[in-house]
Amino acid sequence: MNLGSFTLLLALIGGASGQYYYDYDYVPLSIYGQSSPNCAPECNCPESYPTAMYCDELKLKSVPMVPPGIKYLYLRNNQIDHIDEKAFENVTDLQWLILDHNLLENSKIKGRVFSKLKQLKKLHINHNNLTESVGPLPKSLVDLQLTHNKISKLGSFDGLVNLTFVHLQHNQLKDESVSAALRGLKSLEYLDLSFNQMTKLPSGLPVSLLTLYLDNNKISNIPDEYFKRFNGLQYLRLSHNELADGGIPGNSFNVSSLLELDLSYNKLKNIPTVNENLENYYLEVNELEKFEVKSFCKILGPLSYSKIKHLRLDGNRLTHTSLPPDMYECLRVANEITVN
Repeated sequence: MNLGSFTLLLALIGGASGQYYYDYDYVPLSIYGQSSPNCAPECNCPESYPTAMYCDELKLKSVPMVPPGIKYLYLRNNQIDHIDEKAFENVTDLQWLILDHNLLENSKIKGRVFSKLKQLKKLHINHNNLTESVGPLPKSLVDLQLTHNKISKLGSFDGLVNLTFVHLQHNQLKDESVSAALRGLKSLEYLDLSFNQMTKLPSGLPVSLLTLYLDNNKISNIPDEYFKRFNGLQYLRLSHNELADGGIPGNSFNVSSLLELDLSYNKLKNIPTVNENLENYYLEVNELEKFEVKSFCKILGPLSYSKIKHLRLDGNRLTHTSLPPDMYECLRVANEITVN
């Protein structure tokens, strides 16, 4: 138990957000057994996964020969600093290409090496030396990850009608470069722009988004009704920014589809109003001085109450003795409310 906090109702099961992450790409090579003969000699192609080729942690400086029939290619934790245009000419039906933790630069990725892969669904180039997004990319792409690079510019994503997940966290992006590039992605559901250099929310983001992470930037204000244009936004993170009361219009976060909202580590003195459907609300380490029930419940009644399950208020100027009695009626289904 955290002695620095007071928990009013205690029934926390699992993570507060209900979201957990698992690396499905990682399986120890020791369980694979004998390698298939249809494989680059330095790599491993398990007989139990004959269409996968694992070339991780081999100190490779270039992409090895990839034989026909391989659909899932792993080249993680090597020293690959270039990709020739013909690197994948034997496997134009490749579906997953994982290049995390290498030394790739944009100038050394030649020609249309990715767009030739007409069945590619997943492309990961995390932890490299990219300064802009790679491309052109095939229309088949569903999952693009370019995290932990030095990207300050996004190229065109036009025509990527299937692109659903985009990870761009830990780069050097500013709002203007994001706005132009992502505008036309009509299938985009997940976008992570955390740990970048944005001072404003990017305009024109696809209305299809369900998850939007913008934490650890320098955002100080929210345009009026910015989030209401999204069709079904459910998860929103804006923690570790520079948000203060004056930069947040009254109903900015009163979005009926929203289930989780993280505004922790900002400069808020009042609790922003949210919709009754919100389930997880994180406001720790702000400058909150008072708790107003109307931020959660417009009216109170047998069928009128907040669906909040987890509420974090610790690290503010609130104490449990300063909470109003009618708070319990409004937050009647809460499992955890944490204050100083």
